[in-house]
Formats: sequence, structure tokens, C-alpha cells
Amino acid sequence: MSPAEGSLAVRRRWLALVVLMLATLLLAIDATVLALAVPSLTASLAPTAEQVLWIGDIYSVALVGLLVLMGNLSDRFGRKRVLLLGSAAFGAASVLAALSTSAEMLIVARLLLGVAGATLMPSTLSLIRNIFDDDAERTRAIALWSVAIGAGSAVGPLVGGVLLEHFWWGSVFLINVPIMVVVIVSGVLLLPESKNPDPGRFDASSAVLSVVTIVCGVYAVKHVVDHGVDARLLVTVVLAVLAGVVFIRRQRRLAHPLVDLDLFGYRPFAGAVFANLIAIFALVGLLFFFSQYLQLARGMSPLEAGLAELPVTLASIVVVLIIAAMVRRIGRGRSIATGLGCASLGLTATAFTVGNAHFVWLALALVPIGLGIGVAMTLAADVMLSAVPPAKAGAASAITEMANELGVVLGIAVLGSFLSLMYRSGLSVSDATDAGTRARVEDSFASATAVLDPGSPAYAAARTAFVDAVQTTSLVAAVMTLAAAAVAWRLIPVGRDAAVPVADA
Repeated sequence: MSPAEGSLAVRRRWLALVVLMLATLLLAIDATVLALAVPSLTASLAPTAEQVLWIGDIYSVALVGLLVLMGNLSDRFGRKRVLLLGSAAFGAASVLAALSTSAEMLIVARLLLGVAGATLMPSTLSLIRNIFDDDAERTRAIALWSVAIGAGSAVGPLVGGVLLEHFWWGSVFLINVPIMVVVIVSGVLLLPESKNPDPGRFDASSAVLSVVTIVCGVYAVKHVVDHGVDARLLVTVVLAVLAGVVFIRRQRRLAHPLVDLDLFGYRPFAGAVFANLIAIFALVGLLFFFSQYLQLARGMSPLEAGLAELPVTLASIVVVLIIAAMVRRIGRGRSIATGLGCASLGLTATAFTVGNAHFVWLALALVPIGLGIGVAMTLAADVMLSAVPPAKAGAASAITEMANELGVVLGIAVLGSFLSLMYRSGLSVSDATDAGTRARVEDSFASATAVLDPGSPAYAAARTAFVDAVQTTSLVAAVMTLAAAAVAWRLIPVGRDAAVPVADA
């Protein structure tokens, strides 16, 4: 830790955290805010179901593919510098997204947002690691940082609802610009600069291999859910595997690897990465299709739907008040497992209450999801970050953020695609329906609402198929989250002392 960081006054440290939380909050909001705008986008840009999924997850595909590279660059050139440059680029890409006139243009704009976002995410967590060298303070700081992620994912629909109630769908992107201006100005004044004093030689080959491995791997998962097994999938899988094997072998030989793979040989670190990934997977996947469900199946306005998801946000905020007591009573590993188990219970309850006419039961089901995932995310990030020395903060935070964003990608791609698959398999369209209408109805329920009479039997059948698909998808997410809880219980130790051998090596 540099002298500048060590001399930070207490007030300045926490104000610096607010700046980092604001950047993280905005990135998390951007990952979910678009879900609420899907009906408006469908009406305005007429995207296909596959384009809707790409609009939703291309942002995170680009972000997760570049996180390792950007984390390494922030270690080399300065985390503050990279954060501020990324903020400016993010604001510019937001303007492009807001002014998009076609689905293809919006996909490109979201891609650029992901590239810019990849410069921000590793910098925020690595700066926290260097600013807060006291264990207790760092745990509280990471808890607040995690709340920013969870709350941002949950608040995204609410922000979108307020904007869509009064403005066009592009406003959900344009709101990024003034916030990024605040981040840049306050960041210049409050954030300390930090970098790895001995980063070693930059290995371009490793950077390219990491991007190919991650992007091809994520694309393969998405493609197999959408289209099944075909030649394109096989080519993509082969590329991902080959690039991954070469990347791993190369990292083992380098004196200064792009990713310290030895961290994954430490079971608690690997368990925390997995727990973090699944927690985000469940939360973002739920919010992506749940926002559509509230508007399309329950007839809520965008603002009403955003307000309806507030229980997730409020529950995630409560985590800050209870997490210290949980750790004292049952330890970190069991707290993470308990949180994931709680989220699994909430997802199961969601599956059984989406068809209930009284929304209060569904609102209650959302509470354990926000609470449990908030606990799991906070402590998993703490375990991962505590296991590395400050000089490797960028690399460790890149892995942490990669788990977060991979969870976002898979949550939208896998659960979103699975929802579409279940909707189509449960759909029954009359033989008398013309080909054009049939194609729109089978494409998605959002498209079906645009061509079917709300009072018709065909509309009722489509709605039933969609609600059934939401129930099944919620149960799948619940099973995966419960499995992650079991892994966390087994692999992650109870106390902090068992979580830091790597840092001491």
C-alpha cells in the first residue's frame, strides 16, 4: 500500500468508497434496467426473441470477457486512471445506446458499454482492497460494495419503471451520463492512485487467449440453449477448449501470469468464486424474466413493476445490519451457505406464488431472495479478496468480478433461454392461426401480446404457457442455488483465519 493510501483520513476513505459504490451501482443497474424496457423495445425496434436476449447479455459477455485483461491493465497503469477513463467511455457509449434506431445498433452500443464497464469493475474492488487495510473496515466496505451490486440489480427495474413512465426507452441509458460525470469529478478529488509496483512484462498472448476462452465459452452456453447442438456450437466449443488449455499451460510457465491460477488450487477461494457466481446467476436471471412477468402477465405498468420488486432491494440492504452477527455466530462459510439456502427457499416460494391472484404472497417470496443473495455475495467477495496480498488486488478483484459478470451472463442467457424454451413447449396455437401471427406468438409472450386480442382464448393460452414457464425456471434456479449452498458449506471455512493462507504465502 502506498503512503498516499495509508495517510487517507477516515472521512476521505469512506467518501472514496461512496464514489466506488456509485460506479458499481450504475454498472449493476445497467445489467438489469433493460429488462423492464423489453416491452417498449419490442414495440419500438421490433427485435426477435434472440435479439432481445443479445441486447440483454451482450453487455455482460463483453464485460466478463475483458475483465481479466482490464484488471491486469489497471494494476499496471493505475487503478484510478483506468477507472476514470472507463467512466468517460461508459458515458459516451450510453449516449449511443439511447439514440439507437434499430435492434442491431442497440446491440453494438451495449457491446461498447460492456467494453467500457470492463475497465471499471476490477478497479473498484482493487481500490477498496488498497484503501482499507484494516480487516474489520474492509469487511464493512466490501459489504457496502456488495450491497451496491445487489441493490443496483434490484433497483434497476425501479429506475427503469420511473423513467419509462415518463420518457422513451432510451432514457434508461441516458441517465448514466450525469452519474458518470459525478463519478469522474469526485473520483479525481477523492480517490488515491494505486498500482502493482512490480507487474512484470505484459503478455499479449495471454490476454488474447483469455478473451477467446471466456467469450467463446459463454457464447457456446447461450447457443446450445437457443439452438441445440450444431456445427457452430462444435466450432465454438473447440475454440474455447483449445484457447483455455493453452492459456492455463501458459500461466503455469510465466513468472508474472495474467491470472494467478494457484488461487484456484485453494479450495475456499474456489468455493467462494462458485458461490458468488451462482448468487448473481439466480438474482439477475430472476429479475430479467420477472420484470417481463409483472408487466405482461400481471398487467402492471413499468413503474408498478419496479415498485413490486422493491422487496428484493430492501432485503439486500438489511444485510449490512445482520451480516456481522451472522459471521460471529456461524462463521463465514456457513453464513454463505445459509444465504444461498435462503435464496433457494425464496425462489421455490416464487415458483408457487406467481400464479396467485394476491401479489402480497409473491412479494413475501422475494424477501429471502434479496436477503440470502446479499449475504452470499458480501462474504464470498470478502473471502476471495482477503486471500491475496495488496499487490495482486487487481487480479483477485478481476476474478471476483468475472464471477459476478459470468453470473449475469449465464443468468440472462441460460434462464432467459430456458424460459423461452419452456414457453414454446407449453404453448398450443390453433391450426387456424395465420403463419405470421403464429410466428410472433411462438417467438415470445412479449411478441404475442402485440398481435393477440387480450380477451381471446389464444391470449389466455399464451399467458398460461408463460406463467408455467416462469414457475419452472424459478425452480431450476432454486435447485442450482441449493447446490451452491452445499458446495459453500463444504469448501469455505468458518473463520477469517482459515481464509488467508494464500495471502501469507
